[in-house]
Amino acid sequence: MIAKISSGKSTAGLIRYLYDTKKAKDHTDPHLVASWDGFAPDPGRADDFAATKKLLVADLDLHVKQTERLGRAPEQHVWHCSIRAAESDRHLSDEEWADIARRVVAATGIAPEGDPDGCRWVAVRHAPDHIHIAATKVRSDLRTARHWNDYLTADRELAAIEKEYGLHQVVRGDRTAAKRPTRAEQEKAKRTGHDRTARERLRTTVRTAVAAATNTEEFIRLLQHTDGVLIDVKHFPPGDVRGYTVALEGDTNGKQEPIWYSGSELSPDLSFPKIRQRLDATDQQQGQRRTNPWHQATAAAERIPHRLDHGDDAAAQAHLAAFGEALDALPLLAPTGVRPQLRQAAEEFERATRSRIQAEHQHARALRGAVRAMLREPAPKDGALLAMFLDAAILVVIAAARWHQLRHHDQQVAAAHQTLVYLQAAYEQAAVAPLAVLAQRRPPQQVVERHILIIRQAVPDHAEQVLEDPAFDALATVLADAEKAGHDPKQLLEQAADQRALDDARRPARDLTWRVERLSARSAPSTRARAAQARSAARHPSTPIQSPSITPATQPQPPQTRRR
Repeated sequence: MIAKISSGKSTAGLIRYLYDTKKAKDHTDPHLVASWDGFAPDPGRADDFAATKKLLVADLDLHVKQTERLGRAPEQHVWHCSIRAAESDRHLSDEEWADIARRVVAATGIAPEGDPDGCRWVAVRHAPDHIHIAATKVRSDLRTARHWNDYLTADRELAAIEKEYGLHQVVRGDRTAAKRPTRAEQEKAKRTGHDRTARERLRTTVRTAVAAATNTEEFIRLLQHTDGVLIDVKHFPPGDVRGYTVALEGDTNGKQEPIWYSGSELSPDLSFPKIRQRLDATDQQQGQRRTNPWHQATAAAERIPHRLDHGDDAAAQAHLAAFGEALDALPLLAPTGVRPQLRQAAEEFERATRSRIQAEHQHARALRGAVRAMLREPAPKDGALLAMFLDAAILVVIAAARWHQLRHHDQQVAAAHQTLVYLQAAYEQAAVAPLAVLAQRRPPQQVVERHILIIRQAVPDHAEQVLEDPAFDALATVLADAEKAGHDPKQLLEQAADQRALDDARRPARDLTWRVERLSARSAPSTRARAAQARSAARHPSTPIQSPSITPATQPQPPQTRRR
């Protein structure tokens, strides 16, 4: 169940709307299901609708009029709460809706249970799946109702009602979600031929600028040079930047003035202080990089699942925020064909980058620095780099969903699951071309046969799946290339397999291909280093040690061969 709460100035206007059946075609059989005393007049069941409606309004406004004479009536004295059931829920009876209404007004402080001085209220049902509660905020003791945080208290009560009534349990948030577009914004977007509102488009633009910038000055400069975007920078008296607002060119109000949005109105993490906090925590010493930033970004992403499982929450939240910035940047670097899926993935994961846990952004410097370096280089022509990063990104999203689920962050879990759908679609599309190029370079058969033996030794439990995978030829190519570069193919396979268990991999050869390729991009160990490793292994052989407490009768059988 979902509650929507608002305030107003006209009791008569709200009652008129609730009982209207002419303009609102979905209003059928409007009638009261509950009221403050059980005896409120019901226009929907009266012979004289107009007179009864006036009587109901007068009854609801009784204490408001009294406070008006005293000069202390609240300016917005109307409290309006709509409660809607899910489409999959059964139709509740009037008696059940009445019980729900009483519980909600009690929980929110409008009419606390057992309080004879509570506010006057009625619950009107004019459709099968929802009710409206109309109340006036003045109590019978002429004090104004204490209904602070009424949305949260109503939502908490509805969560309990869902369980007790066996209804669909709505995914609930923690008040860190970005503000949803209003109905007016959505209608305006449709009229102007856009599939997203101005607020949503600006949110994407600003998030991309944050991902690309290394400091707040560059962040502002990027927005100033973005086509179609207006920015107004706010300053403190000494001249330091205090904040910013943005607008889209052509998005105007009735006075033909731009409609401005502050960063916090776009998303809680896009306020200027929070952006500055993130950018100040980024490693500024980018300097000259010896390694490919795509490889650096992929390596940093591959470490995130481990850090989510074993790090503290503040560091984990920082890694999720940085990974969200990486997803924001990907559409700028990817081929045209996969950009829609990547944009959708970034928009969905945006919800999973925030929670009540405060991030310590210095923990995610490596990924942020790599992403900014990626954006400062030409987009790669080699699709393998994108496929390699997306392979790691999928594991990050799976780990993020698990991390949020353990902390009961329901909205973030749902966002991560939806992100996975778009990210996997992008990966499937991005991997086709580079895999085909690698497969065309398949090494000679004698090399392939030798690598098949190595695969059986390195990943014995999954060897058959790897060999039957259509991407096996691509894997054989990268193993041959790595061997030519001086790497040990078996060692690379073991390292690649250890990065993630292959038990649930649908395409294990494809997954191993990208990991082996990235691992082999590192410098191969020198001959002297390999000789030292061999001497160390000969000096300290890994022989199993049996406990003296195990008797021959209880000694376990030798374990089956398994992946190291």
